[in-house]
Amino acid sequence: MSVFTPAESLHRLVKHAIDSGAAESITQAEAMFRGYRLNIDIGASAASDPVHQAALLTAVAVGRRVFLGGVTVTGDLAVPLSALAPLGPNLAAAVAALGGKPGCFTQGAPEIAIGGVVEERRNGFRIRTAAAGWRGGVLPSYSPLSPEPGPAMPIAGMLSGALAVNEAFLSVSGGAPAAGRRVLGLSLWQPDAAIDWLKADPAEPVLTYLPSNLWLLGLGHLGQAYLWGLSLLPYRDPAKVSLVLQDIDIITPSTESTSILTDATMVGLKKTRAMAAWTERRGFATTIHERLFDADFACQPSEPAIALCGLDNASGRRALDQVGFKMVIEAGLGRGHRDFRTMRLHTLPGPRQAAEIWKGTAAKENVEEQRAYAQLLARGTLDRCGVTLLAGKAVGAPFVGAVAGALAISEVLRHLHGGPVHQLIDLDLLSLEHRITSRHRHDFGDFNPGFVPAR
Repeated sequence: MSVFTPAESLHRLVKHAIDSGAAESITQAEAMFRGYRLNIDIGASAASDPVHQAALLTAVAVGRRVFLGGVTVTGDLAVPLSALAPLGPNLAAAVAALGGKPGCFTQGAPEIAIGGVVEERRNGFRIRTAAAGWRGGVLPSYSPLSPEPGPAMPIAGMLSGALAVNEAFLSVSGGAPAAGRRVLGLSLWQPDAAIDWLKADPAEPVLTYLPSNLWLLGLGHLGQAYLWGLSLLPYRDPAKVSLVLQDIDIITPSTESTSILTDATMVGLKKTRAMAAWTERRGFATTIHERLFDADFACQPSEPAIALCGLDNASGRRALDQVGFKMVIEAGLGRGHRDFRTMRLHTLPGPRQAAEIWKGTAAKENVEEQRAYAQLLARGTLDRCGVTLLAGKAVGAPFVGAVAGALAISEVLRHLHGGPVHQLIDLDLLSLEHRITSRHRHDFGDFNPGFVPAR
């Protein structure tokens, strides 16, 4: 039986309350999060829509990792599930499998309506998700605005569900006074800040081609978000999809707090084995690699040409454009209590080599002097080394990884549909409207990415 250290066990978003000083002890921080509850509802028309189903299931999956007091779901949950077969035959089974609970709303808890209609303004936090075409976001429930129609794209639902949980957490944690009263979203076809996500985009294509061969590097926070997004896509024949899953780590108790496909029953398992089992239940074929990714690795011509990178170390990232992949979409997330909502995506190879982009090691916040860590040291719960290890762990939130995952999967989908590829996407969920994007000079049309038809 494995014994895990506090650094391997602490909930990564509970750590935000400790590092920011909002809680004076781990016990107080955990109690704070157990007091957070979330209400979600879905109407009959939205419940039968695959895009709104993606929003609901994403909101439940990430929400129950944030609102530890529970996520309550109401609505027409007897509707058959359009994707994510491992979760059961209908929405009710899927919600339960993801940790949600059907029942009456918890009074005073923030509320998320999936899709839905314009409502009268009322007290309390209530927002609605909105997705149309390749565009997704959230609005106050009373807002008269709605995105103009477009071709169905489930990843837009994934995006809206993740953004909704971000807003709800901002509301309970006091991170932004405007949370729940602002309109925010983006286009996954044109993620530029200048693009109005509420406006129809005639360039948005019908989702016709889906990736069939991908290599996933790292199967934690980001890697599982990638798998979640892929599982939402409307594959006609999932058996024709082949995924290579690479990681060396085991699942620890803290993994569940950020990683959307992990639950407590998986603790102690290799991430590769647990994720392969989940992915194969979705119908995909998998190959696992349990070795460290570095420059000594070489991608063979018969292997996937596109990699989705979820590595959290600079040494691995420096090798990304040296091993033979034709295209790599890499996402990096902020680590500290101030910047954990930030993300930066790169598509490689690019004008700058990976070794230059990640030539240094990012500076870490020094939070060891916060009272919670001082108490652990003073009481002898941890020695100085243990405190340093715990304090050095990243703050993380599953809704951040889900947004990054939606952006990364969309880069692949956009490429398959002849759209532009982005060299860089840089954004902060606190100020989504100030995101930065840079289009790639290379069109990546010189290789076969591998694709299969959508339903």
